[in-house]
Amino acid sequence: MEKSPLLRPSSFMVGVVDYRGQPISRSSSGGWTSAFFIIGFEIAEGMAYYGISFNLVTYLTGPLNFSTAAAAASVNNWSGVSMLLPFLGAFVADSFLGRYRTIVLASLLYVLGLGFLTLNAVLSIPCSGDQNLTLNSTSCSPAVLQVVLFFLSLYLVAIGGGGHKPCLQAFGADQFDVSDNQERIARSSFFNWLCFGINGGMIASFIALSYVQDNIGWSFGFGIPCAVMGAALLVFLLGSRTYRCYPLEDTSPFIRIGKGLADMFMSRQSSADRSASEVEANDQEQHSGCQSDQDTNFLNALLVHSVNLLCDERIEEAKRMLRLFPIWATCLAYAITFSQNSTFFNKQGGTMDRRIGQSFQIPSATLQSIISIVIVTFIPVYDRVLVPIARNISGLSSGITQLKRIGIGLFVSVIMMVVAALVEKKRIETARKHGLIDQPNATVPMSVLWLLPQYILFGIMGAFGMVGMQEFFYDQVPDALRSLGLAFYLSILGTGNFISGLLVSVIDEITKREGESWFSDNLNQAHLDYFYWLLAGLGAIALVLFVCFAQSYAYKSEYRSV
Repeated sequence: MEKSPLLRPSSFMVGVVDYRGQPISRSSSGGWTSAFFIIGFEIAEGMAYYGISFNLVTYLTGPLNFSTAAAAASVNNWSGVSMLLPFLGAFVADSFLGRYRTIVLASLLYVLGLGFLTLNAVLSIPCSGDQNLTLNSTSCSPAVLQVVLFFLSLYLVAIGGGGHKPCLQAFGADQFDVSDNQERIARSSFFNWLCFGINGGMIASFIALSYVQDNIGWSFGFGIPCAVMGAALLVFLLGSRTYRCYPLEDTSPFIRIGKGLADMFMSRQSSADRSASEVEANDQEQHSGCQSDQDTNFLNALLVHSVNLLCDERIEEAKRMLRLFPIWATCLAYAITFSQNSTFFNKQGGTMDRRIGQSFQIPSATLQSIISIVIVTFIPVYDRVLVPIARNISGLSSGITQLKRIGIGLFVSVIMMVVAALVEKKRIETARKHGLIDQPNATVPMSVLWLLPQYILFGIMGAFGMVGMQEFFYDQVPDALRSLGLAFYLSILGTGNFISGLLVSVIDEITKREGESWFSDNLNQAHLDYFYWLLAGLGAIALVLFVCFAQSYAYKSEYRSV
């Protein structure tokens, strides 16, 4: 980049431009000024996404008349697709549009999907007994057209989120330059406060939107997230002049990684060929003293060396991507556990005594706000108290390594499922004791506060595991694939939802043959406690494997002391 002699060399950042592609200075861009716009947008997206997803099972089993198992499978499938589509968004961003443009385009699709959901709820046809077009065998089911339009709108939201989620999170981290000591520390802190913002939006959605959806109507329940996302997009655009953007490379990083994989698998044969060529060249040199031949051999060797350096660089990038896979795979057990809060945890709470005082009753979906409250309470303590203490001890800018943070999250997830299994066993025993086994709609005389320990542990697990995975996958991929790194993180949650849905479907079929399903519509006859024990066991196995892989993992760059 050519610099004006009237400007200091540090006036413009190297390799960084503004949203229009023009050079940009460090002092007028990036940092926390830009990050606040991005975190604000993420708060709105968290409110919109979780305002839909965490009460979606209630909408499916209520207005759409799905069974509990079918509703849980549908929620898991949609959540899974929502977390896998970021691969598409990352590909578009890192290869064609760049992160800024992808965020804007994807957010428009997101708002459009929310708008269609609202319209669908407004125009929904009341259920009638003589309805012929039904989704299942019950006499009162919604029209098939209504269900189809609902899911089309829902998956349009997923497509928009596929571009919004990985790109916005990576774009936020891009605002901090790791070559600057203070900004490097700030970037690690950014992921903490990003999680804080997301969960702040979740709290708003649980407390406000759950109440609206349960007591006012789904039209407002979907309409409010639509309005919030639209307003947040406008605010995000207001901060455009402050954002740091990274120009796209001439060659798509995905193509380069693909070539690197091909080079890696062909390297052994290539090495053998090069060895044979070198032997032949040495023989020729011994029989010829011609200067021109020596010059030609020197130029050929120089060309071969340059090609080899390029191939080696591509191979190293490909190897680094492959080294992420064991960490990715062992985190799936965490994601399976993570998916339970929007399905069975929600249904559990709906069967218990949710009264506060004499008249107020807590909406079951609002219980999940406890998770976010724990996170927004814990994150400031972690970032401002625990990290500085750990930094003084370890000398690492982040306090502890990213993999240690993920490992703590995995450990807490196992403990959480053990607690959830014990509480569910207690709930079933209470229902049996009071003769409520055959009364699925009766309230079990057991306070919903019994669920408080598992929700608190869930929040701690999220503060460690989720934030650790975000930072790890952003930091450990090649620089040109930052969006893909966040897509890897999101795909863990998406794949976990799919596996959870598959487990539910398979176990449901098997247990129904032998008697009552573990996931019976009558939760008093179901055995969610068995399912929770199964997840605790899977999590324990995954934790052991994770520790083994983490001990041998080599970071892309060494952590720097402060």
